Amino acid sequence: MTFLLAHISDVHLGPLPQPRPVDLIGKRLTGYLNWVRARAHIHDVEVLSRLVADLKAQAPDHIAMTGDIMNIALPEEFSLGRAWLETLGSGEMVSFVPGNHDAYVPSAIAAIDETFAPWTEGERDTSHAYPYMRVKGEVALIGVTSGIATAPFIASGRLGYGQIKACERLLQSAGKRGLARVVMIHHPPHRGGAPLGRALSDAYDFERMIERTGAELVIHGHNHKLQIARIAGPNGPVPVIGVASGSAVGGTPDHRAGYNLFQIEGHAGAFKIKGRSRGLLPGTKDIGDLGEIVF
Repeated sequence: MTFLLAHISDVHLGPLPQPRPVDLIGKRLTGYLNWVRARAHIHDVEVLSRLVADLKAQAPDHIAMTGDIMNIALPEEFSLGRAWLETLGSGEMVSFVPGNHDAYVPSAIAAIDETFAPWTEGERDTSHAYPYMRVKGEVALIGVTSGIATAPFIASGRLGYGQIKACERLLQSAGKRGLARVVMIHHPPHRGGAPLGRALSDAYDFERMIERTGAELVIHGHNHKLQIARIAGPNGPVPVIGVASGSAVGGTPDHRAGYNLFQIEGHAGAFKIKGRSRGLLPGTKDIGDLGEIVF
């Protein structure tokens, strides 16, 4: 079995729709000012378009999109986000989990579930939208949501006890079926993965769950850079790989736009995964190979 998985995240689509005054009550006001002063100059939709074209040229078997399609979850952003996701691929081709900018305010949660339903269809252990499991050949993609509405200047995430237990049951089920298990999440799901105020608050509980069940790969976004970590598993360390923003053109070289590719080979009990990163080449506006991901 050979399966090629592409991973993209944190595209922060622009330009931001013009909000009404009532839309900027609460946290959206600080997010809007941040967009105008900084993010609008960092996230480039033209770069994103070229990045997606390069991604599709690699002919992946499936694409994982781990959140932050939007910026401050304005009502108009949902239709724009869905339209962009349709250009990335159909619900059969793309799996989605939301980020903190998608769940920016409490009212966004229900809209996320409705808007992006075609990209989250799958097996479920509970009546909730997350976690879900989609089986593609011999690969099980398990999506969890860490996106929650938070106070201004806070970008933390949380899974919650119920979701972690449901994820554990899905991982166990996929393991018994001999599938290569890939967990998709927005926030780095390990302790130390992000600074205080941006971290997953129950990362320790997620780590303990992975220690019991194992997984072949965990992928996340949020930090806008390639990030490599490991969580102990019952059969050895589980790689935890973060990806760059799909649209960033500013900042340091390791924060420039990119995506990751994972080639999954083998069979139950003997899966092998190789990773590569592609994105904006240093000193240019070209998209190309950034090298192997060593984990």
